[in-house]
Amino acid sequence: MIETKQTDYDAIVIGSGISGGYAAMELCQKGYKTLVLERGRSVEHGDYPTAHKDVWDLPHEDMVTQEEIAKHYEKQNRLPWWVRQRVKHFINKDDEYPYDEDERFDWIRGHHTGGRSIMWGRHCYRFSDIDFEANKKEGIAIDWPIRYADIESWYDRVETFVGVAGQSEGLKQVPDGKFLKPFPLNCAEQYFREAVAKKYPERVVTPGRVANLSEYNPDVHKGHRGQCLSRNRCDRGCPYGAYFSSVSATLPVAQETGNLTIRPNSIVHEIVYDPASGKATGVRLKDAVSGEDLEISARLIFCNASTVGTTAILLNSRSEAFPNGLGNGSGELGHNIMDHHYGMGASGILPGLEDTYYSGRKPGGFYIPRFTNLDEETKRPDYLRGFGYQGSARRITNAPAGVLGKDLKDVIFRPGAYQIGMTCFGELLPYHENRMYLNFNKRDKWGMPIITFDAKLRENEAKLREHGVQSAVEMLEAAGCTNITSYNSATAPGACIHEMGTARMGHDPATSVLNKWNQMHEVPNVFITDGACMTSSGTQNPSITYMALTARAVDYAHRQVEAGEL
Repeated sequence: MIETKQTDYDAIVIGSGISGGYAAMELCQKGYKTLVLERGRSVEHGDYPTAHKDVWDLPHEDMVTQEEIAKHYEKQNRLPWWVRQRVKHFINKDDEYPYDEDERFDWIRGHHTGGRSIMWGRHCYRFSDIDFEANKKEGIAIDWPIRYADIESWYDRVETFVGVAGQSEGLKQVPDGKFLKPFPLNCAEQYFREAVAKKYPERVVTPGRVANLSEYNPDVHKGHRGQCLSRNRCDRGCPYGAYFSSVSATLPVAQETGNLTIRPNSIVHEIVYDPASGKATGVRLKDAVSGEDLEISARLIFCNASTVGTTAILLNSRSEAFPNGLGNGSGELGHNIMDHHYGMGASGILPGLEDTYYSGRKPGGFYIPRFTNLDEETKRPDYLRGFGYQGSARRITNAPAGVLGKDLKDVIFRPGAYQIGMTCFGELLPYHENRMYLNFNKRDKWGMPIITFDAKLRENEAKLREHGVQSAVEMLEAAGCTNITSYNSATAPGACIHEMGTARMGHDPATSVLNKWNQMHEVPNVFITDGACMTSSGTQNPSITYMALTARAVDYAHRQVEAGEL
């Protein structure tokens, strides 16, 4: 990655994650000299130190000591499966990047080139008009300024480049896309699919739609990419580029144009606004290594620092014209923060199939799309919106207590029964009261005001959760599972790592920050295409939607430039 002393560009992209990498690629391919500002360290494709290590190769068998957690990862470790030796080098330390909470918020971060695109879950599901129309139909928050028809062709474009393995199902709630061949359900998952369909025809168990190359096309899947080997070590970074990330796909393609510069260790403090032109002129940043303060100018600015990071920069970009943050005439900046809520689900033992097994460790199990509140037939009297599930079936290990030596070796090589487990992901409504804000009386070591969260799940979410757990148990029962257990441990917002909504799109500048093109109503050369732009959260993993909106916004900005409007 190239550091730069240049101070003028055609376009600046703040952030190098899922949406930032995509913005950079699209801008560079259109001929814009583009600077990507990454607040963290430089990571290039291949900088994955644990990618080839087994659990016994890692300190403490992959566990992080309690002393280290207490010192560095107390908040990050609220998800006990997250802070591990295999990935901790990609996770921020709480003591180095502090934040405050009025209500608990589990903000999981990684500051490095590629951001969380290196560690993401890779599930890709399109939003539908059920999602885009819900706010208007229910009188919740504000209406989305777009519908599925506005973004369908951009989903096609992005999925083709990203490479999404999936199976068409003809479902209105998760439209089919441009899929590679799916990673097929194993025999137990296929049995589960058929049993659920027989009793609950509206509930579809389908292979997870994941951004892993089940097949490789060198003419399409450019960058440093190869076919998935079913290692299922994706959270560590893939040396083969088999899953989509900024560092394996978009940024290498952008670099090939000769138009890309990446500047790591660049902590953006604010976007500079010129009242005479009514536009932004550039950004002010601090170099995290030298401590130097810099100002860099550009014609276009794309904000992709993550929902929280982007909003913090905008709230800190105060001027006489915008005393409450850049483009915040509506007062909505920082409000309506959403995430998906989980910590609920069920598991059970599936009898039979003892003579079967499966090979490899495929990168995704099954997905069950939302099946409630889709229409009048599925309308619930007790809550709005819905939930979906991600899960898998696997043969568990025989490890009886008290067996040692050769007998233990013999028994653990005989696989146990199949266990089916599923986690429920629920939609969080866009409550104005759920927000993040800056404490200007308290600063971090870089001089930025401390981010503070004030958001929580409410009554609608509680009722949704009850039905989500109940439905999971029903499906396991339909498959004949035994030893069924369920759980409902309400997570705080942020825990699903799908935070969104703090600079929402809308029709009216009085109630929204962005128009239908992800363009600031009040500052037309600033675009926001990360999760901050979302007007509602749906139940689907949102990253593929961010990328589609990003490609669409860059195309619009380019047409505006060519027309002399920007």
